[in-house]
Amino acid sequence: MALDAEIKSQLSQYLQLLEDDLVLKVSTDSDEKSEETQALVDELAAMSTKISIEKTDLEHTPSFSVNRVGKDSGVTFAGVPLGHEFTSLVLALLQVSGRPPKVEQNVIDQIKDLDGEYHFETYVSLSCHNCPDVVQALNIMSVLNPNISHTMIDGASFKEEVEAKDVMAVPAVYLNGEPFSNGRISLEEILAKLGKSLSADELSNKDPYDVLVVGGGPAGASAAVYASRKGIRTGIVAERLGGQVLDTLTIENFISVKNTEGSKLAAALEEHIKDYDVDIMNLQRAKGLEKKDLFELELENGAKLKSKTLIISTGARWRQIGVPGEEEFKNKGVAYCPHCDGPLFEGKDVAVIGGGNSGVEAAIDLAGIVNHVTVLEYNSELKADEVLQKRLYSLPNVTVLTNAKTSEITGDDNVNGLSYVDLESGDEKHIKLAGVFVQIGLIPNTDWLGDQVDRNKIGEIITDKSTATNIPGVFAAGDCTNSAYNQIIVSMGEGATSALAAFDHLIRN
Repeated sequence: MALDAEIKSQLSQYLQLLEDDLVLKVSTDSDEKSEETQALVDELAAMSTKISIEKTDLEHTPSFSVNRVGKDSGVTFAGVPLGHEFTSLVLALLQVSGRPPKVEQNVIDQIKDLDGEYHFETYVSLSCHNCPDVVQALNIMSVLNPNISHTMIDGASFKEEVEAKDVMAVPAVYLNGEPFSNGRISLEEILAKLGKSLSADELSNKDPYDVLVVGGGPAGASAAVYASRKGIRTGIVAERLGGQVLDTLTIENFISVKNTEGSKLAAALEEHIKDYDVDIMNLQRAKGLEKKDLFELELENGAKLKSKTLIISTGARWRQIGVPGEEEFKNKGVAYCPHCDGPLFEGKDVAVIGGGNSGVEAAIDLAGIVNHVTVLEYNSELKADEVLQKRLYSLPNVTVLTNAKTSEITGDDNVNGLSYVDLESGDEKHIKLAGVFVQIGLIPNTDWLGDQVDRNKIGEIITDKSTATNIPGVFAAGDCTNSAYNQIIVSMGEGATSALAAFDHLIRN
């Protein structure tokens, strides 16, 4: 396959940054996918005198590995890494050539300290916006530790393998042939799963904070930056830095940035926090809150962090429908990200539950990939914007069912159908399906608070105009609150407000 002019121009610039000579070991046959792989490798070699090609037999055909001359790196691409994986290819070329990855030194040390043999495989879709982060993290590990190898596998190029392993959601990571993780996972999370993370004692021994931010999405990041700029001791504890932004594909309403992706914005948020004196505690989940002389935040691992003030910005998560089969078949046909997992259902019948903007947008996207989409909406009419509904109803392979209450997701090893109640007739009906995409909105991540902080009937923290809660010294911002609108830019504004309010509380008390 010939690369288009724009990609060739970008590659040409990147290849000038290669530190050392590379050899691309390529394993191909006579099929179309092999021809595409060979064409990509040939174009790379033609664009740089530092790249040579060597024919070989790899575990997957077609595939190619990226290596220094005389030294295998363990970084392999089974499939053509374009689309969202283009950046993964560029970074692999640069990092294998000797250009150091942009990773904290303590993380590098943890990777190098790993003992044993680790052979990772990641099944991806080239349209998946979550997959590149996982691929790049595992490639970095392979470059830094000779006992680690990683192969990116394009599910569309190896359909039989994907079906044999029942891979129905990406990214799906296997370690030494066994399932390791499914969905987005960061480098730090991978290391934590391999036993490399801060202990409860190390966290509990930290000095008290002036401001402790709980949650690492847009609201939390904004709060941490604004608090630190006041020169006060600031900490941020998060289950994952970036929050739900990490699961967002395209962002077109972030003022001054015409278009970006969630993963890019999340990375920028993290980099901005790191520019300030903020104690970052990632991959830590809040469990409870208690007020003593100071606020004490208990974490899931048993650690307790102390602070004079607290800013809660724990965001929200996908709302589940809560019917039999949903939990059992999660990642086995039940999915929440149509952009990521849609390509795995190519040519099959699927359902989308939810008739709001998210559900209708998902149905429109899926209709271009799958055989047929059934949209189920509980109410008597769809709630999506009129322009989206018009587009949806124009599609020949979409059926819309209103007054439809999902009662069960059925299956054997994987999803095989969905049962629903027709609310007009009262009849229960069943649809044969291979996948179900749930798109019914968000639920705030506030369960861990118990009755400590006042919340409304759907669990949102009740705040005033300064983001203060009913507890003096505790503030809240973003999608976990009763804010009028769940928008990134609104959350950032509330995060800044909460930090300023916390600082004001400190100087007055």
